Amino acid sequence: MHLVLAAVAFSTFLWWFSTGVIFFLNSRSPRTFAWSMAGGTLVLTGAVYGLWATAGQETVGAAFLAFSCGLLIWGWHTMSYYMGVVTGPRRARCPAGCSGRRRFVHALATSIHHELAIVVTAALLFYMTWGQPNRFGLWTFLALWAMHVSAKLNVFLGVRNLNAEFIPERLQYLTSYFRERPMNLLFPFSVTGGTALAILLAHSAAAAEATSFSTAGFTLLASLVALAVVEHWFMVLPIPADALWRWSLKHRTGTGDAPGGQGTDALPAEPETGATNRAAEMPPTGKRAALRSPVGSASA
Repeated sequence: MHLVLAAVAFSTFLWWFSTGVIFFLNSRSPRTFAWSMAGGTLVLTGAVYGLWATAGQETVGAAFLAFSCGLLIWGWHTMSYYMGVVTGPRRARCPAGCSGRRRFVHALATSIHHELAIVVTAALLFYMTWGQPNRFGLWTFLALWAMHVSAKLNVFLGVRNLNAEFIPERLQYLTSYFRERPMNLLFPFSVTGGTALAILLAHSAAAAEATSFSTAGFTLLASLVALAVVEHWFMVLPIPADALWRWSLKHRTGTGDAPGGQGTDALPAEPETGATNRAAEMPPTGKRAALRSPVGSASA
């Protein structure tokens, strides 16, 4: 029981703290981004090495370390996107009147390099851990990726809460790809699928044949997926989720363009006639943009 509680507490803290750190770094002046990315890349290098080094180990410590490495690797992708280092060829608002396939292509162009980098990283981690007993780092990265895709699709199909204060002013044009509505048809499937996955992972952690290693690893994963599901609920329920990370924006700077430009981490849904285009043309002030964390990547 102590191991389970420790794993849940560790997963929750790492999710909360790493999210806040990324919000903080991305809210600073663009002049600091080169140093942030340099430091982040050193962390990325250490995380990749740590994941490789623990792949053959079946200890509780190795499970915790592999999980941490997978989350840190994901965090680098989130940070590099919002700093404008790895985005896409399109760095502009959605054109007025744009809809259907054209709107989808425009949105995809804003983040295609970011998405391809995630695919390449997933393939690398898969190769590094092939045939090894400790693949919790890989599974952590894949779980984050899956919930990231789910969250952003829900944001563009339409959700209630979009927490504008967490989107840097230099990225406010990405709100032209967002939609605000009480609910969308994908959302129930997203939370049901995420909840089912969390239950399956928890069941694996509690299985009679489970070792301390597998109990730790599966509990960490179950907690992470459960947190991602909670993040999904934050998008539609009247809950002030922004209070969790308000500390990370105390020293927020003004506007400015990140080196290399920006993009929106988005794949939009088919817009509603008239309403969506009017929403896209709204000024950033008063328009609520998506709260994202490295975990669910809810708009990470």
